Amino acid sequence: MTPYLTEEYGNAGAVYQLGRQAAAAVQKAREQAAALFGCPEEHIIFTSGGSESNNTVFAGLRDKLAAEGKKHLVVSAIEHDSVLKAAQALAQYGFTITYLYPEPGGAIPPGRVEDAIQEDTGLCSVMYANNETGVPNDIQEIGQICKAHSVLFHTDCVQAAGQYPLLMNNRLVDFASVSSHKIHGPKGIGALYVKEKIFSPLIYGGADQEFSLRGGTENVAGIVGFGQACEDAVKNLQGDIDCILKIKQRFYTALLQNLSANGCDKAIIHINGLLPDACGKVLNLRIDGVDGETLLLMLDANGICASAGSACQSRESKPSHVLTAMGLTADEARSSVRVSFSKYNTLEEADKAAWMFASCIASLRGIKSE
Repeated sequence: MTPYLTEEYGNAGAVYQLGRQAAAAVQKAREQAAALFGCPEEHIIFTSGGSESNNTVFAGLRDKLAAEGKKHLVVSAIEHDSVLKAAQALAQYGFTITYLYPEPGGAIPPGRVEDAIQEDTGLCSVMYANNETGVPNDIQEIGQICKAHSVLFHTDCVQAAGQYPLLMNNRLVDFASVSSHKIHGPKGIGALYVKEKIFSPLIYGGADQEFSLRGGTENVAGIVGFGQACEDAVKNLQGDIDCILKIKQRFYTALLQNLSANGCDKAIIHINGLLPDACGKVLNLRIDGVDGETLLLMLDANGICASAGSACQSRESKPSHVLTAMGLTADEARSSVRVSFSKYNTLEEADKAAWMFASCIASLRGIKSE
């Protein structure tokens, strides 16, 4: 990214040499992002991230769906806030929403999608993998159901990118969102896969920018960084999956061992959603007799970064809507924490974090830590 913040600072929309060089860099990044989605490059729209991509789908389709009399939406109840609130914003225009609730394990059964579709259903949105629990959904089957009923299908792939093949080339998905920072790219940049350019833009202006679907001077450095992150994610997909799985399993095993060493019953730990031996970078733990927020503060004071849910809602005191939708009580949800793992973590860090988790849990439960 550095050259595009210093010497190669041209505007990608300009015709002079610096501009042409910037435009070439953007084009290369579009090709790299297309490889992540498994689609031709002309289906990629650069955005500021997952939230903008998600909002673009709902707001951008509003007039089209209303004109067609398709003002019913099917949305899973465990979506990221940017999807839920984008859908709710259409209610003032006469749209209605049917929410799909997951099974206790956290996945949305495809059959519930089919049951929810009505004659006036215009759009269905079900995420590929949940950002709080890591649980994946069967977007292939859901996409087939939507296609059979002529319903547009959007999937938030922010959590899935870099963990699962996206493969939009089967054309069962109409729109898919990705955020750069989830695959180790820069923050503030992302992309929207668009099967057909049938929506209105959120940002007008700039006929030559993003196929006239997203006006504004291109964030060349961010786009370049995102493109490189996409290339790395595609090239290293299986290796990254294996690495993260090994670190996650190491952490969980060490956590249980350290709990026992500190006099805690291992049965106080419960898994919300994705199991430690399953593909995915998130582990959501419920700890009996422990307030999650207090635990997180203790961990932070000792250099361990974890969260109670989505970072977008980390400052809200209400329990996770994802966990309560899965059937947890408000108190159970407040006793839960989310631990995320990365290929850049080490086994030593997993061991240290597990030891610190166990020590803090023992302290909060009134047991003297060893």
